[in-house]
Amino acid sequence: MARLQVSPGLSIDEAELSERFVLASGPGGQNVNKVSTAVELRFDVRGSASLPDAVKARLVRLAGGRMTQEGVLVIGAQRFRSQARNREDALQRLLALVREAETAQKRRRPTRPTYGSQQRRLESKGVRSGTKAMRRRPEGE
Repeated sequence: MARLQVSPGLSIDEAELSERFVLASGPGGQNVNKVSTAVELRFDVRGSASLPDAVKARLVRLAGGRMTQEGVLVIGAQRFRSQARNREDALQRLLALVREAETAQKRRRPTRPTYGSQQRRLESKGVRSGTKAMRRRPEGE
């Protein structure tokens, strides 16, 4: 049973992945019309025993439109002319996505503008207001 190493503490069982080869569009000449070089890699995120729940949740959010209603991540690769290179490309994209989902995003700590920045803002507003006031017609007319 082979495992794909995502990071030192995380790996995915290859049995959880399924591949399907389909006809690709784009460059390749007659090769495109005859050989199924494009790869459709499927990974059942919700049913995976390899990933912790927190990583699964972030992966579902990151995947967006590549995630099906059933929780299956679908990655299509047809960038290259050869089936082997497309297969490797799809695997690398899956691993990159899982690595990104593995790292938890830092929580934003709300900050307040400094006193100096508030004063500079008000001063620049005053300067701008004065410039516009000089463009107006004098009030005595």
